[in-house]
This record gives sequence, C-alpha cells and structure tokens, in this order.
Amino acid sequence: MPNDKGPAGPSLRGDVLNLAAVSAHRYVHDVCERRVAPSEAAVSALAELWEPFPSSPSDPGEVITRLDRIGSAATVAMTGGRYFGFVNGGMVPAALAANWLAAAWNQNAALRVMSPIAAELEEIVLHWICEALVLPPECTGGLVTCATMANFTALVTARHALLGRAGWDVASDGMFGAPPIEVVVGAEVHASILKALSLAGFGFGCRLA
Repeated sequence: MPNDKGPAGPSLRGDVLNLAAVSAHRYVHDVCERRVAPSEAAVSALAELWEPFPSSPSDPGEVITRLDRIGSAATVAMTGGRYFGFVNGGMVPAALAANWLAAAWNQNAALRVMSPIAAELEEIVLHWICEALVLPPECTGGLVTCATMANFTALVTARHALLGRAGWDVASDGMFGAPPIEVVVGAEVHASILKALSLAGFGFGCRLA
C-alpha cells in the first residue's frame, strides 16, 4: 500500500504546497519595498546552486526553502509596481493566483480532449481580444509564447496567403522557386521580427523603409 507520508503522499504534497505559498506570499509582500534589480550579493549567491547531479531524491521542503532563500533575492522585481523595463507588466493578484492554480492543474493544452478547460479559456480570451480591438466576430487567432513566435506566426500566415494569390502552394511546394515577396521594415525594426523572417525563410535581407 502506498504511504501517504512518502514522497508522493498527499500529506507531504500539502506541506510543500503550503511552504511554497508562504514563501510566495512573503515575496509578494516584500518585493515592493526592495529595489527592482537584485543586489550584487544576491546574484553572487546563485553560485551556491551549482552542485553535482544528485544521486538520490532530494527533500521537497528543502528544495523549496533553498529556492526561496537563494532565488527570491536574485529576481528582478517584475511583480512589484515599479518595474518598467522591456514590455513586462506587473503581476496583479488574480493573475498570480490563477497561475498557481494552472500549475496545479498541470494541463497539456494541445487538444481539447487533453484539456477541455484550457481549450475553452483560450477561445474565451481570443473572443475578448477581438471585442477589445473591435474586430469582426468571425475573426480568430491563437495564443503563442513570445513576440518572436507571434511575429513568426503572422509572417508565415501572410506568406501563405500572398504566395497562394500568386498561384504557389507553399505548404506543398516549399519556398524553393517560390515567387519573391518583398519585405519592408522600419529602421527601428525589432530583433524578434528579423529572427522570425529568418525562420520563415526570408533571411535578413529586408529593405529598410
């Protein structure tokens, strides 16, 4: 019979989750009082994490405690309200709590049959985005992981449409010998667009506007 207090038992899982919750609560409470960038001492302390690959299981509580002790101080305070770097926003309480719940669900959202809730939430979010941008109700979209992937998805979609108008089926015939497509970008083009262009087979030879 499985031991409820063993590594996979609900008692230990509950203890570790409670420990993580307490650590996270303390972090969120204190992060607004510290500077946005980690101190040099906190970054140097990351060297403590380097050790040989463990030959046996580690105590889950010790893992969380160590991550909190070393890792929390070495974060960039994006959760606080004073971070204005790049395009990362602050973390509002509802989003943080939902992120915890999503991690506990541990869903694979590739197909609806694999996670009905993930598929439904994605459709709702996309519908809301269309409403917020005043797009036609028949518009659709997809959620991606980053700016590079968003640009890549948009570029390959446009590539497919433009080549289709020219009588070229890029899905079947590929890019070799395809009609040329001129790509015009601004002088301050984002690096993610250039990366997406290279992934889509256009290379970096864009014409700057």
